[in-house]
Amino acid sequence: MTKYEYMQLALDLAQKGLGHTAPNPMVGCIVVKDGRIVAQGYHEKYGGYHAERNALLHCEEDLTGAELYVTLEPCCHEGKTPPCTDIILERGIGSVYIGAMDPNPLVAGKGAQILKDHGVEVETGILEKECKELNEPFFQYISSGIPYVAMKYAMTMDGKIATYTGDSKWVTGEVARHHVHELRKRYSAIMVGIGTVLVDNPMLNCRIEEGVDPLRVICDSNLRIPLDSRIVATAKEVPTLVAYAEGNEEKEKQLAQAGVDLIRINEGGRVDFVKLMKKLGERGIDSALVEGGGTFHGTVLKSGLVKRIYCYMAPKLIGGKEAKSPVEGDGFSLMREAMEITDTQIIKLGEDICITGRVDRSA
Repeated sequence: MTKYEYMQLALDLAQKGLGHTAPNPMVGCIVVKDGRIVAQGYHEKYGGYHAERNALLHCEEDLTGAELYVTLEPCCHEGKTPPCTDIILERGIGSVYIGAMDPNPLVAGKGAQILKDHGVEVETGILEKECKELNEPFFQYISSGIPYVAMKYAMTMDGKIATYTGDSKWVTGEVARHHVHELRKRYSAIMVGIGTVLVDNPMLNCRIEEGVDPLRVICDSNLRIPLDSRIVATAKEVPTLVAYAEGNEEKEKQLAQAGVDLIRINEGGRVDFVKLMKKLGERGIDSALVEGGGTFHGTVLKSGLVKRIYCYMAPKLIGGKEAKSPVEGDGFSLMREAMEITDTQIIKLGEDICITGRVDRSA
């Protein structure tokens, strides 16, 4: 096998940590000696051992001169776990192949340099693009402290998210909806505006694995969320935060008693999205998936923080000039001002498709 094939195996391993490692990255590690894979491991959960240590601790063979493939630069500092560079040197690893360098200022090239200084052969940039894409939220959050924001919506082929009566169940089929729950597992928070709560009374949880529900964040400037909504009723089981600008003491008390975490951000009677994201970052939330309606999406896009779009499209036409579209607000006056989406991918999901890509702010 080539070094690229071994790194791909490490990437596949890293994916097993999805939904459990944030705000730490997903990392996979493969150890090879004499052409045999003798150990493997991945970062299983936040606070647990990193991939390299998990791999090496479970291997009793003599690893002198072995090759180690890891998707992210080994750490060299004492955190919740000991430095991975220590155990790599202790086990006599001869060569280390790194996918992507760690942007964490505590590491940032220092891990690779320590290994080199102790005679370990180090090669970087193996499947670097794929290794960085695996942890897009981590790379932004660790360097800026602001959560990585993605936006998701489902629409018909004529660009509608609901009929003119407001009916939206369901735009897409079961396969596409299952894919949405996989997204919810990937992101640390799921965010909607109060309009979605009032119209749809959603649960906003992840229904593919128990215990990995993202933090539910509701932007509710005037604290209109109903006390009998499913969000409030399940707030003690699923982490829930309501961001508001103006409310009343009695409603705040009732929501707190129901298990809702409240955060007040009043900017002219509205919740400022940028300030809210900074507050979430301070709480260790590294990423957020926005799943609101057209009005909320327009506001969020205007903030300039959205990095990725997931557009689910169903082969349906419903028409109606009053039917809602996925992004509203004032919009742009000229086509050349339009927000461009780059690095697009198309995923087939039953009869539906998902188009995803990065928001290009340089255009």
